[in-house]
Amino acid sequence: MGFLQSIRFWQQCSKPLLPTDETLPTDDTISTDGPLLKPGPKLDVSDAEIFASESRKALYRSGEGRVFLLGLFLTLIFFSMVAYYLATDIKTGQTLLLAFVAHTLGGRAAGIGLCVAFEFSSLVTIVYNMFLEVLIVCFCYSLFVFSFKNYLNCKWLTTLSKNAEKQALKHKDVVARYGWLGIFTFVMIPLPITGPAAGSIIAYFLKFSIKRNFAAVFSGTLASIIIWTYFFDYLERHIAVFKYVVVAVVLVVFCAYFKSIKRWFTQEIEE
Repeated sequence: MGFLQSIRFWQQCSKPLLPTDETLPTDDTISTDGPLLKPGPKLDVSDAEIFASESRKALYRSGEGRVFLLGLFLTLIFFSMVAYYLATDIKTGQTLLLAFVAHTLGGRAAGIGLCVAFEFSSLVTIVYNMFLEVLIVCFCYSLFVFSFKNYLNCKWLTTLSKNAEKQALKHKDVVARYGWLGIFTFVMIPLPITGPAAGSIIAYFLKFSIKRNFAAVFSGTLASIIIWTYFFDYLERHIAVFKYVVVAVVLVVFCAYFKSIKRWFTQEIEE
């Protein structure tokens, strides 16, 4: 959690700020006409450290803080799983890693297609890709909220958050008409801009609670993953060169969207 040292914790605090030496009375500022006031005790460095520690705890106990910690836990599971299979079954380990990269850059269809092409069972494909979606959403949602509330002071993350906010607000009014069902449908539609990360941000602006937000997002995601899995499984059984087609599609998607993805982190998109 080292990069979280840039978090502006004071906006999350429920306690008043501790006084500093500048606010304490001194001998020069004490009036001689009234009763003599003794200067207050100077704060020790440890007091400020305790204050910052309590602020960090308050942030981590918040909804987005817990989502971020869940993301870290899932990341630990992911790396442990990949490392295990790379050591015991290198083909499976490579497929897991490639599916993650394809899933992150090319969307759920690319990740699912790779899993099916490399002969993962339908159940394993569904479970693994759902796991990846939850992992990605945990980080996207929590880091977006941290940046949106100015808890994080990071240029590339601020730029990414502004771009995500603009895209989410474009669809907010349409999705808002149908509430929970609108988020579910938005996430389930198989288009690059309608993924669970975008859905969770829209639900945030609609003031959904985290539970209601993630219930809609992950329900729509699971439905979409199941549809894609059985669709690709059908193609795999009826098209002999399906594996090569999927790999080619993943490469094309990566090349086509690489510059767009990079631009999301480096410059703000136009309204």
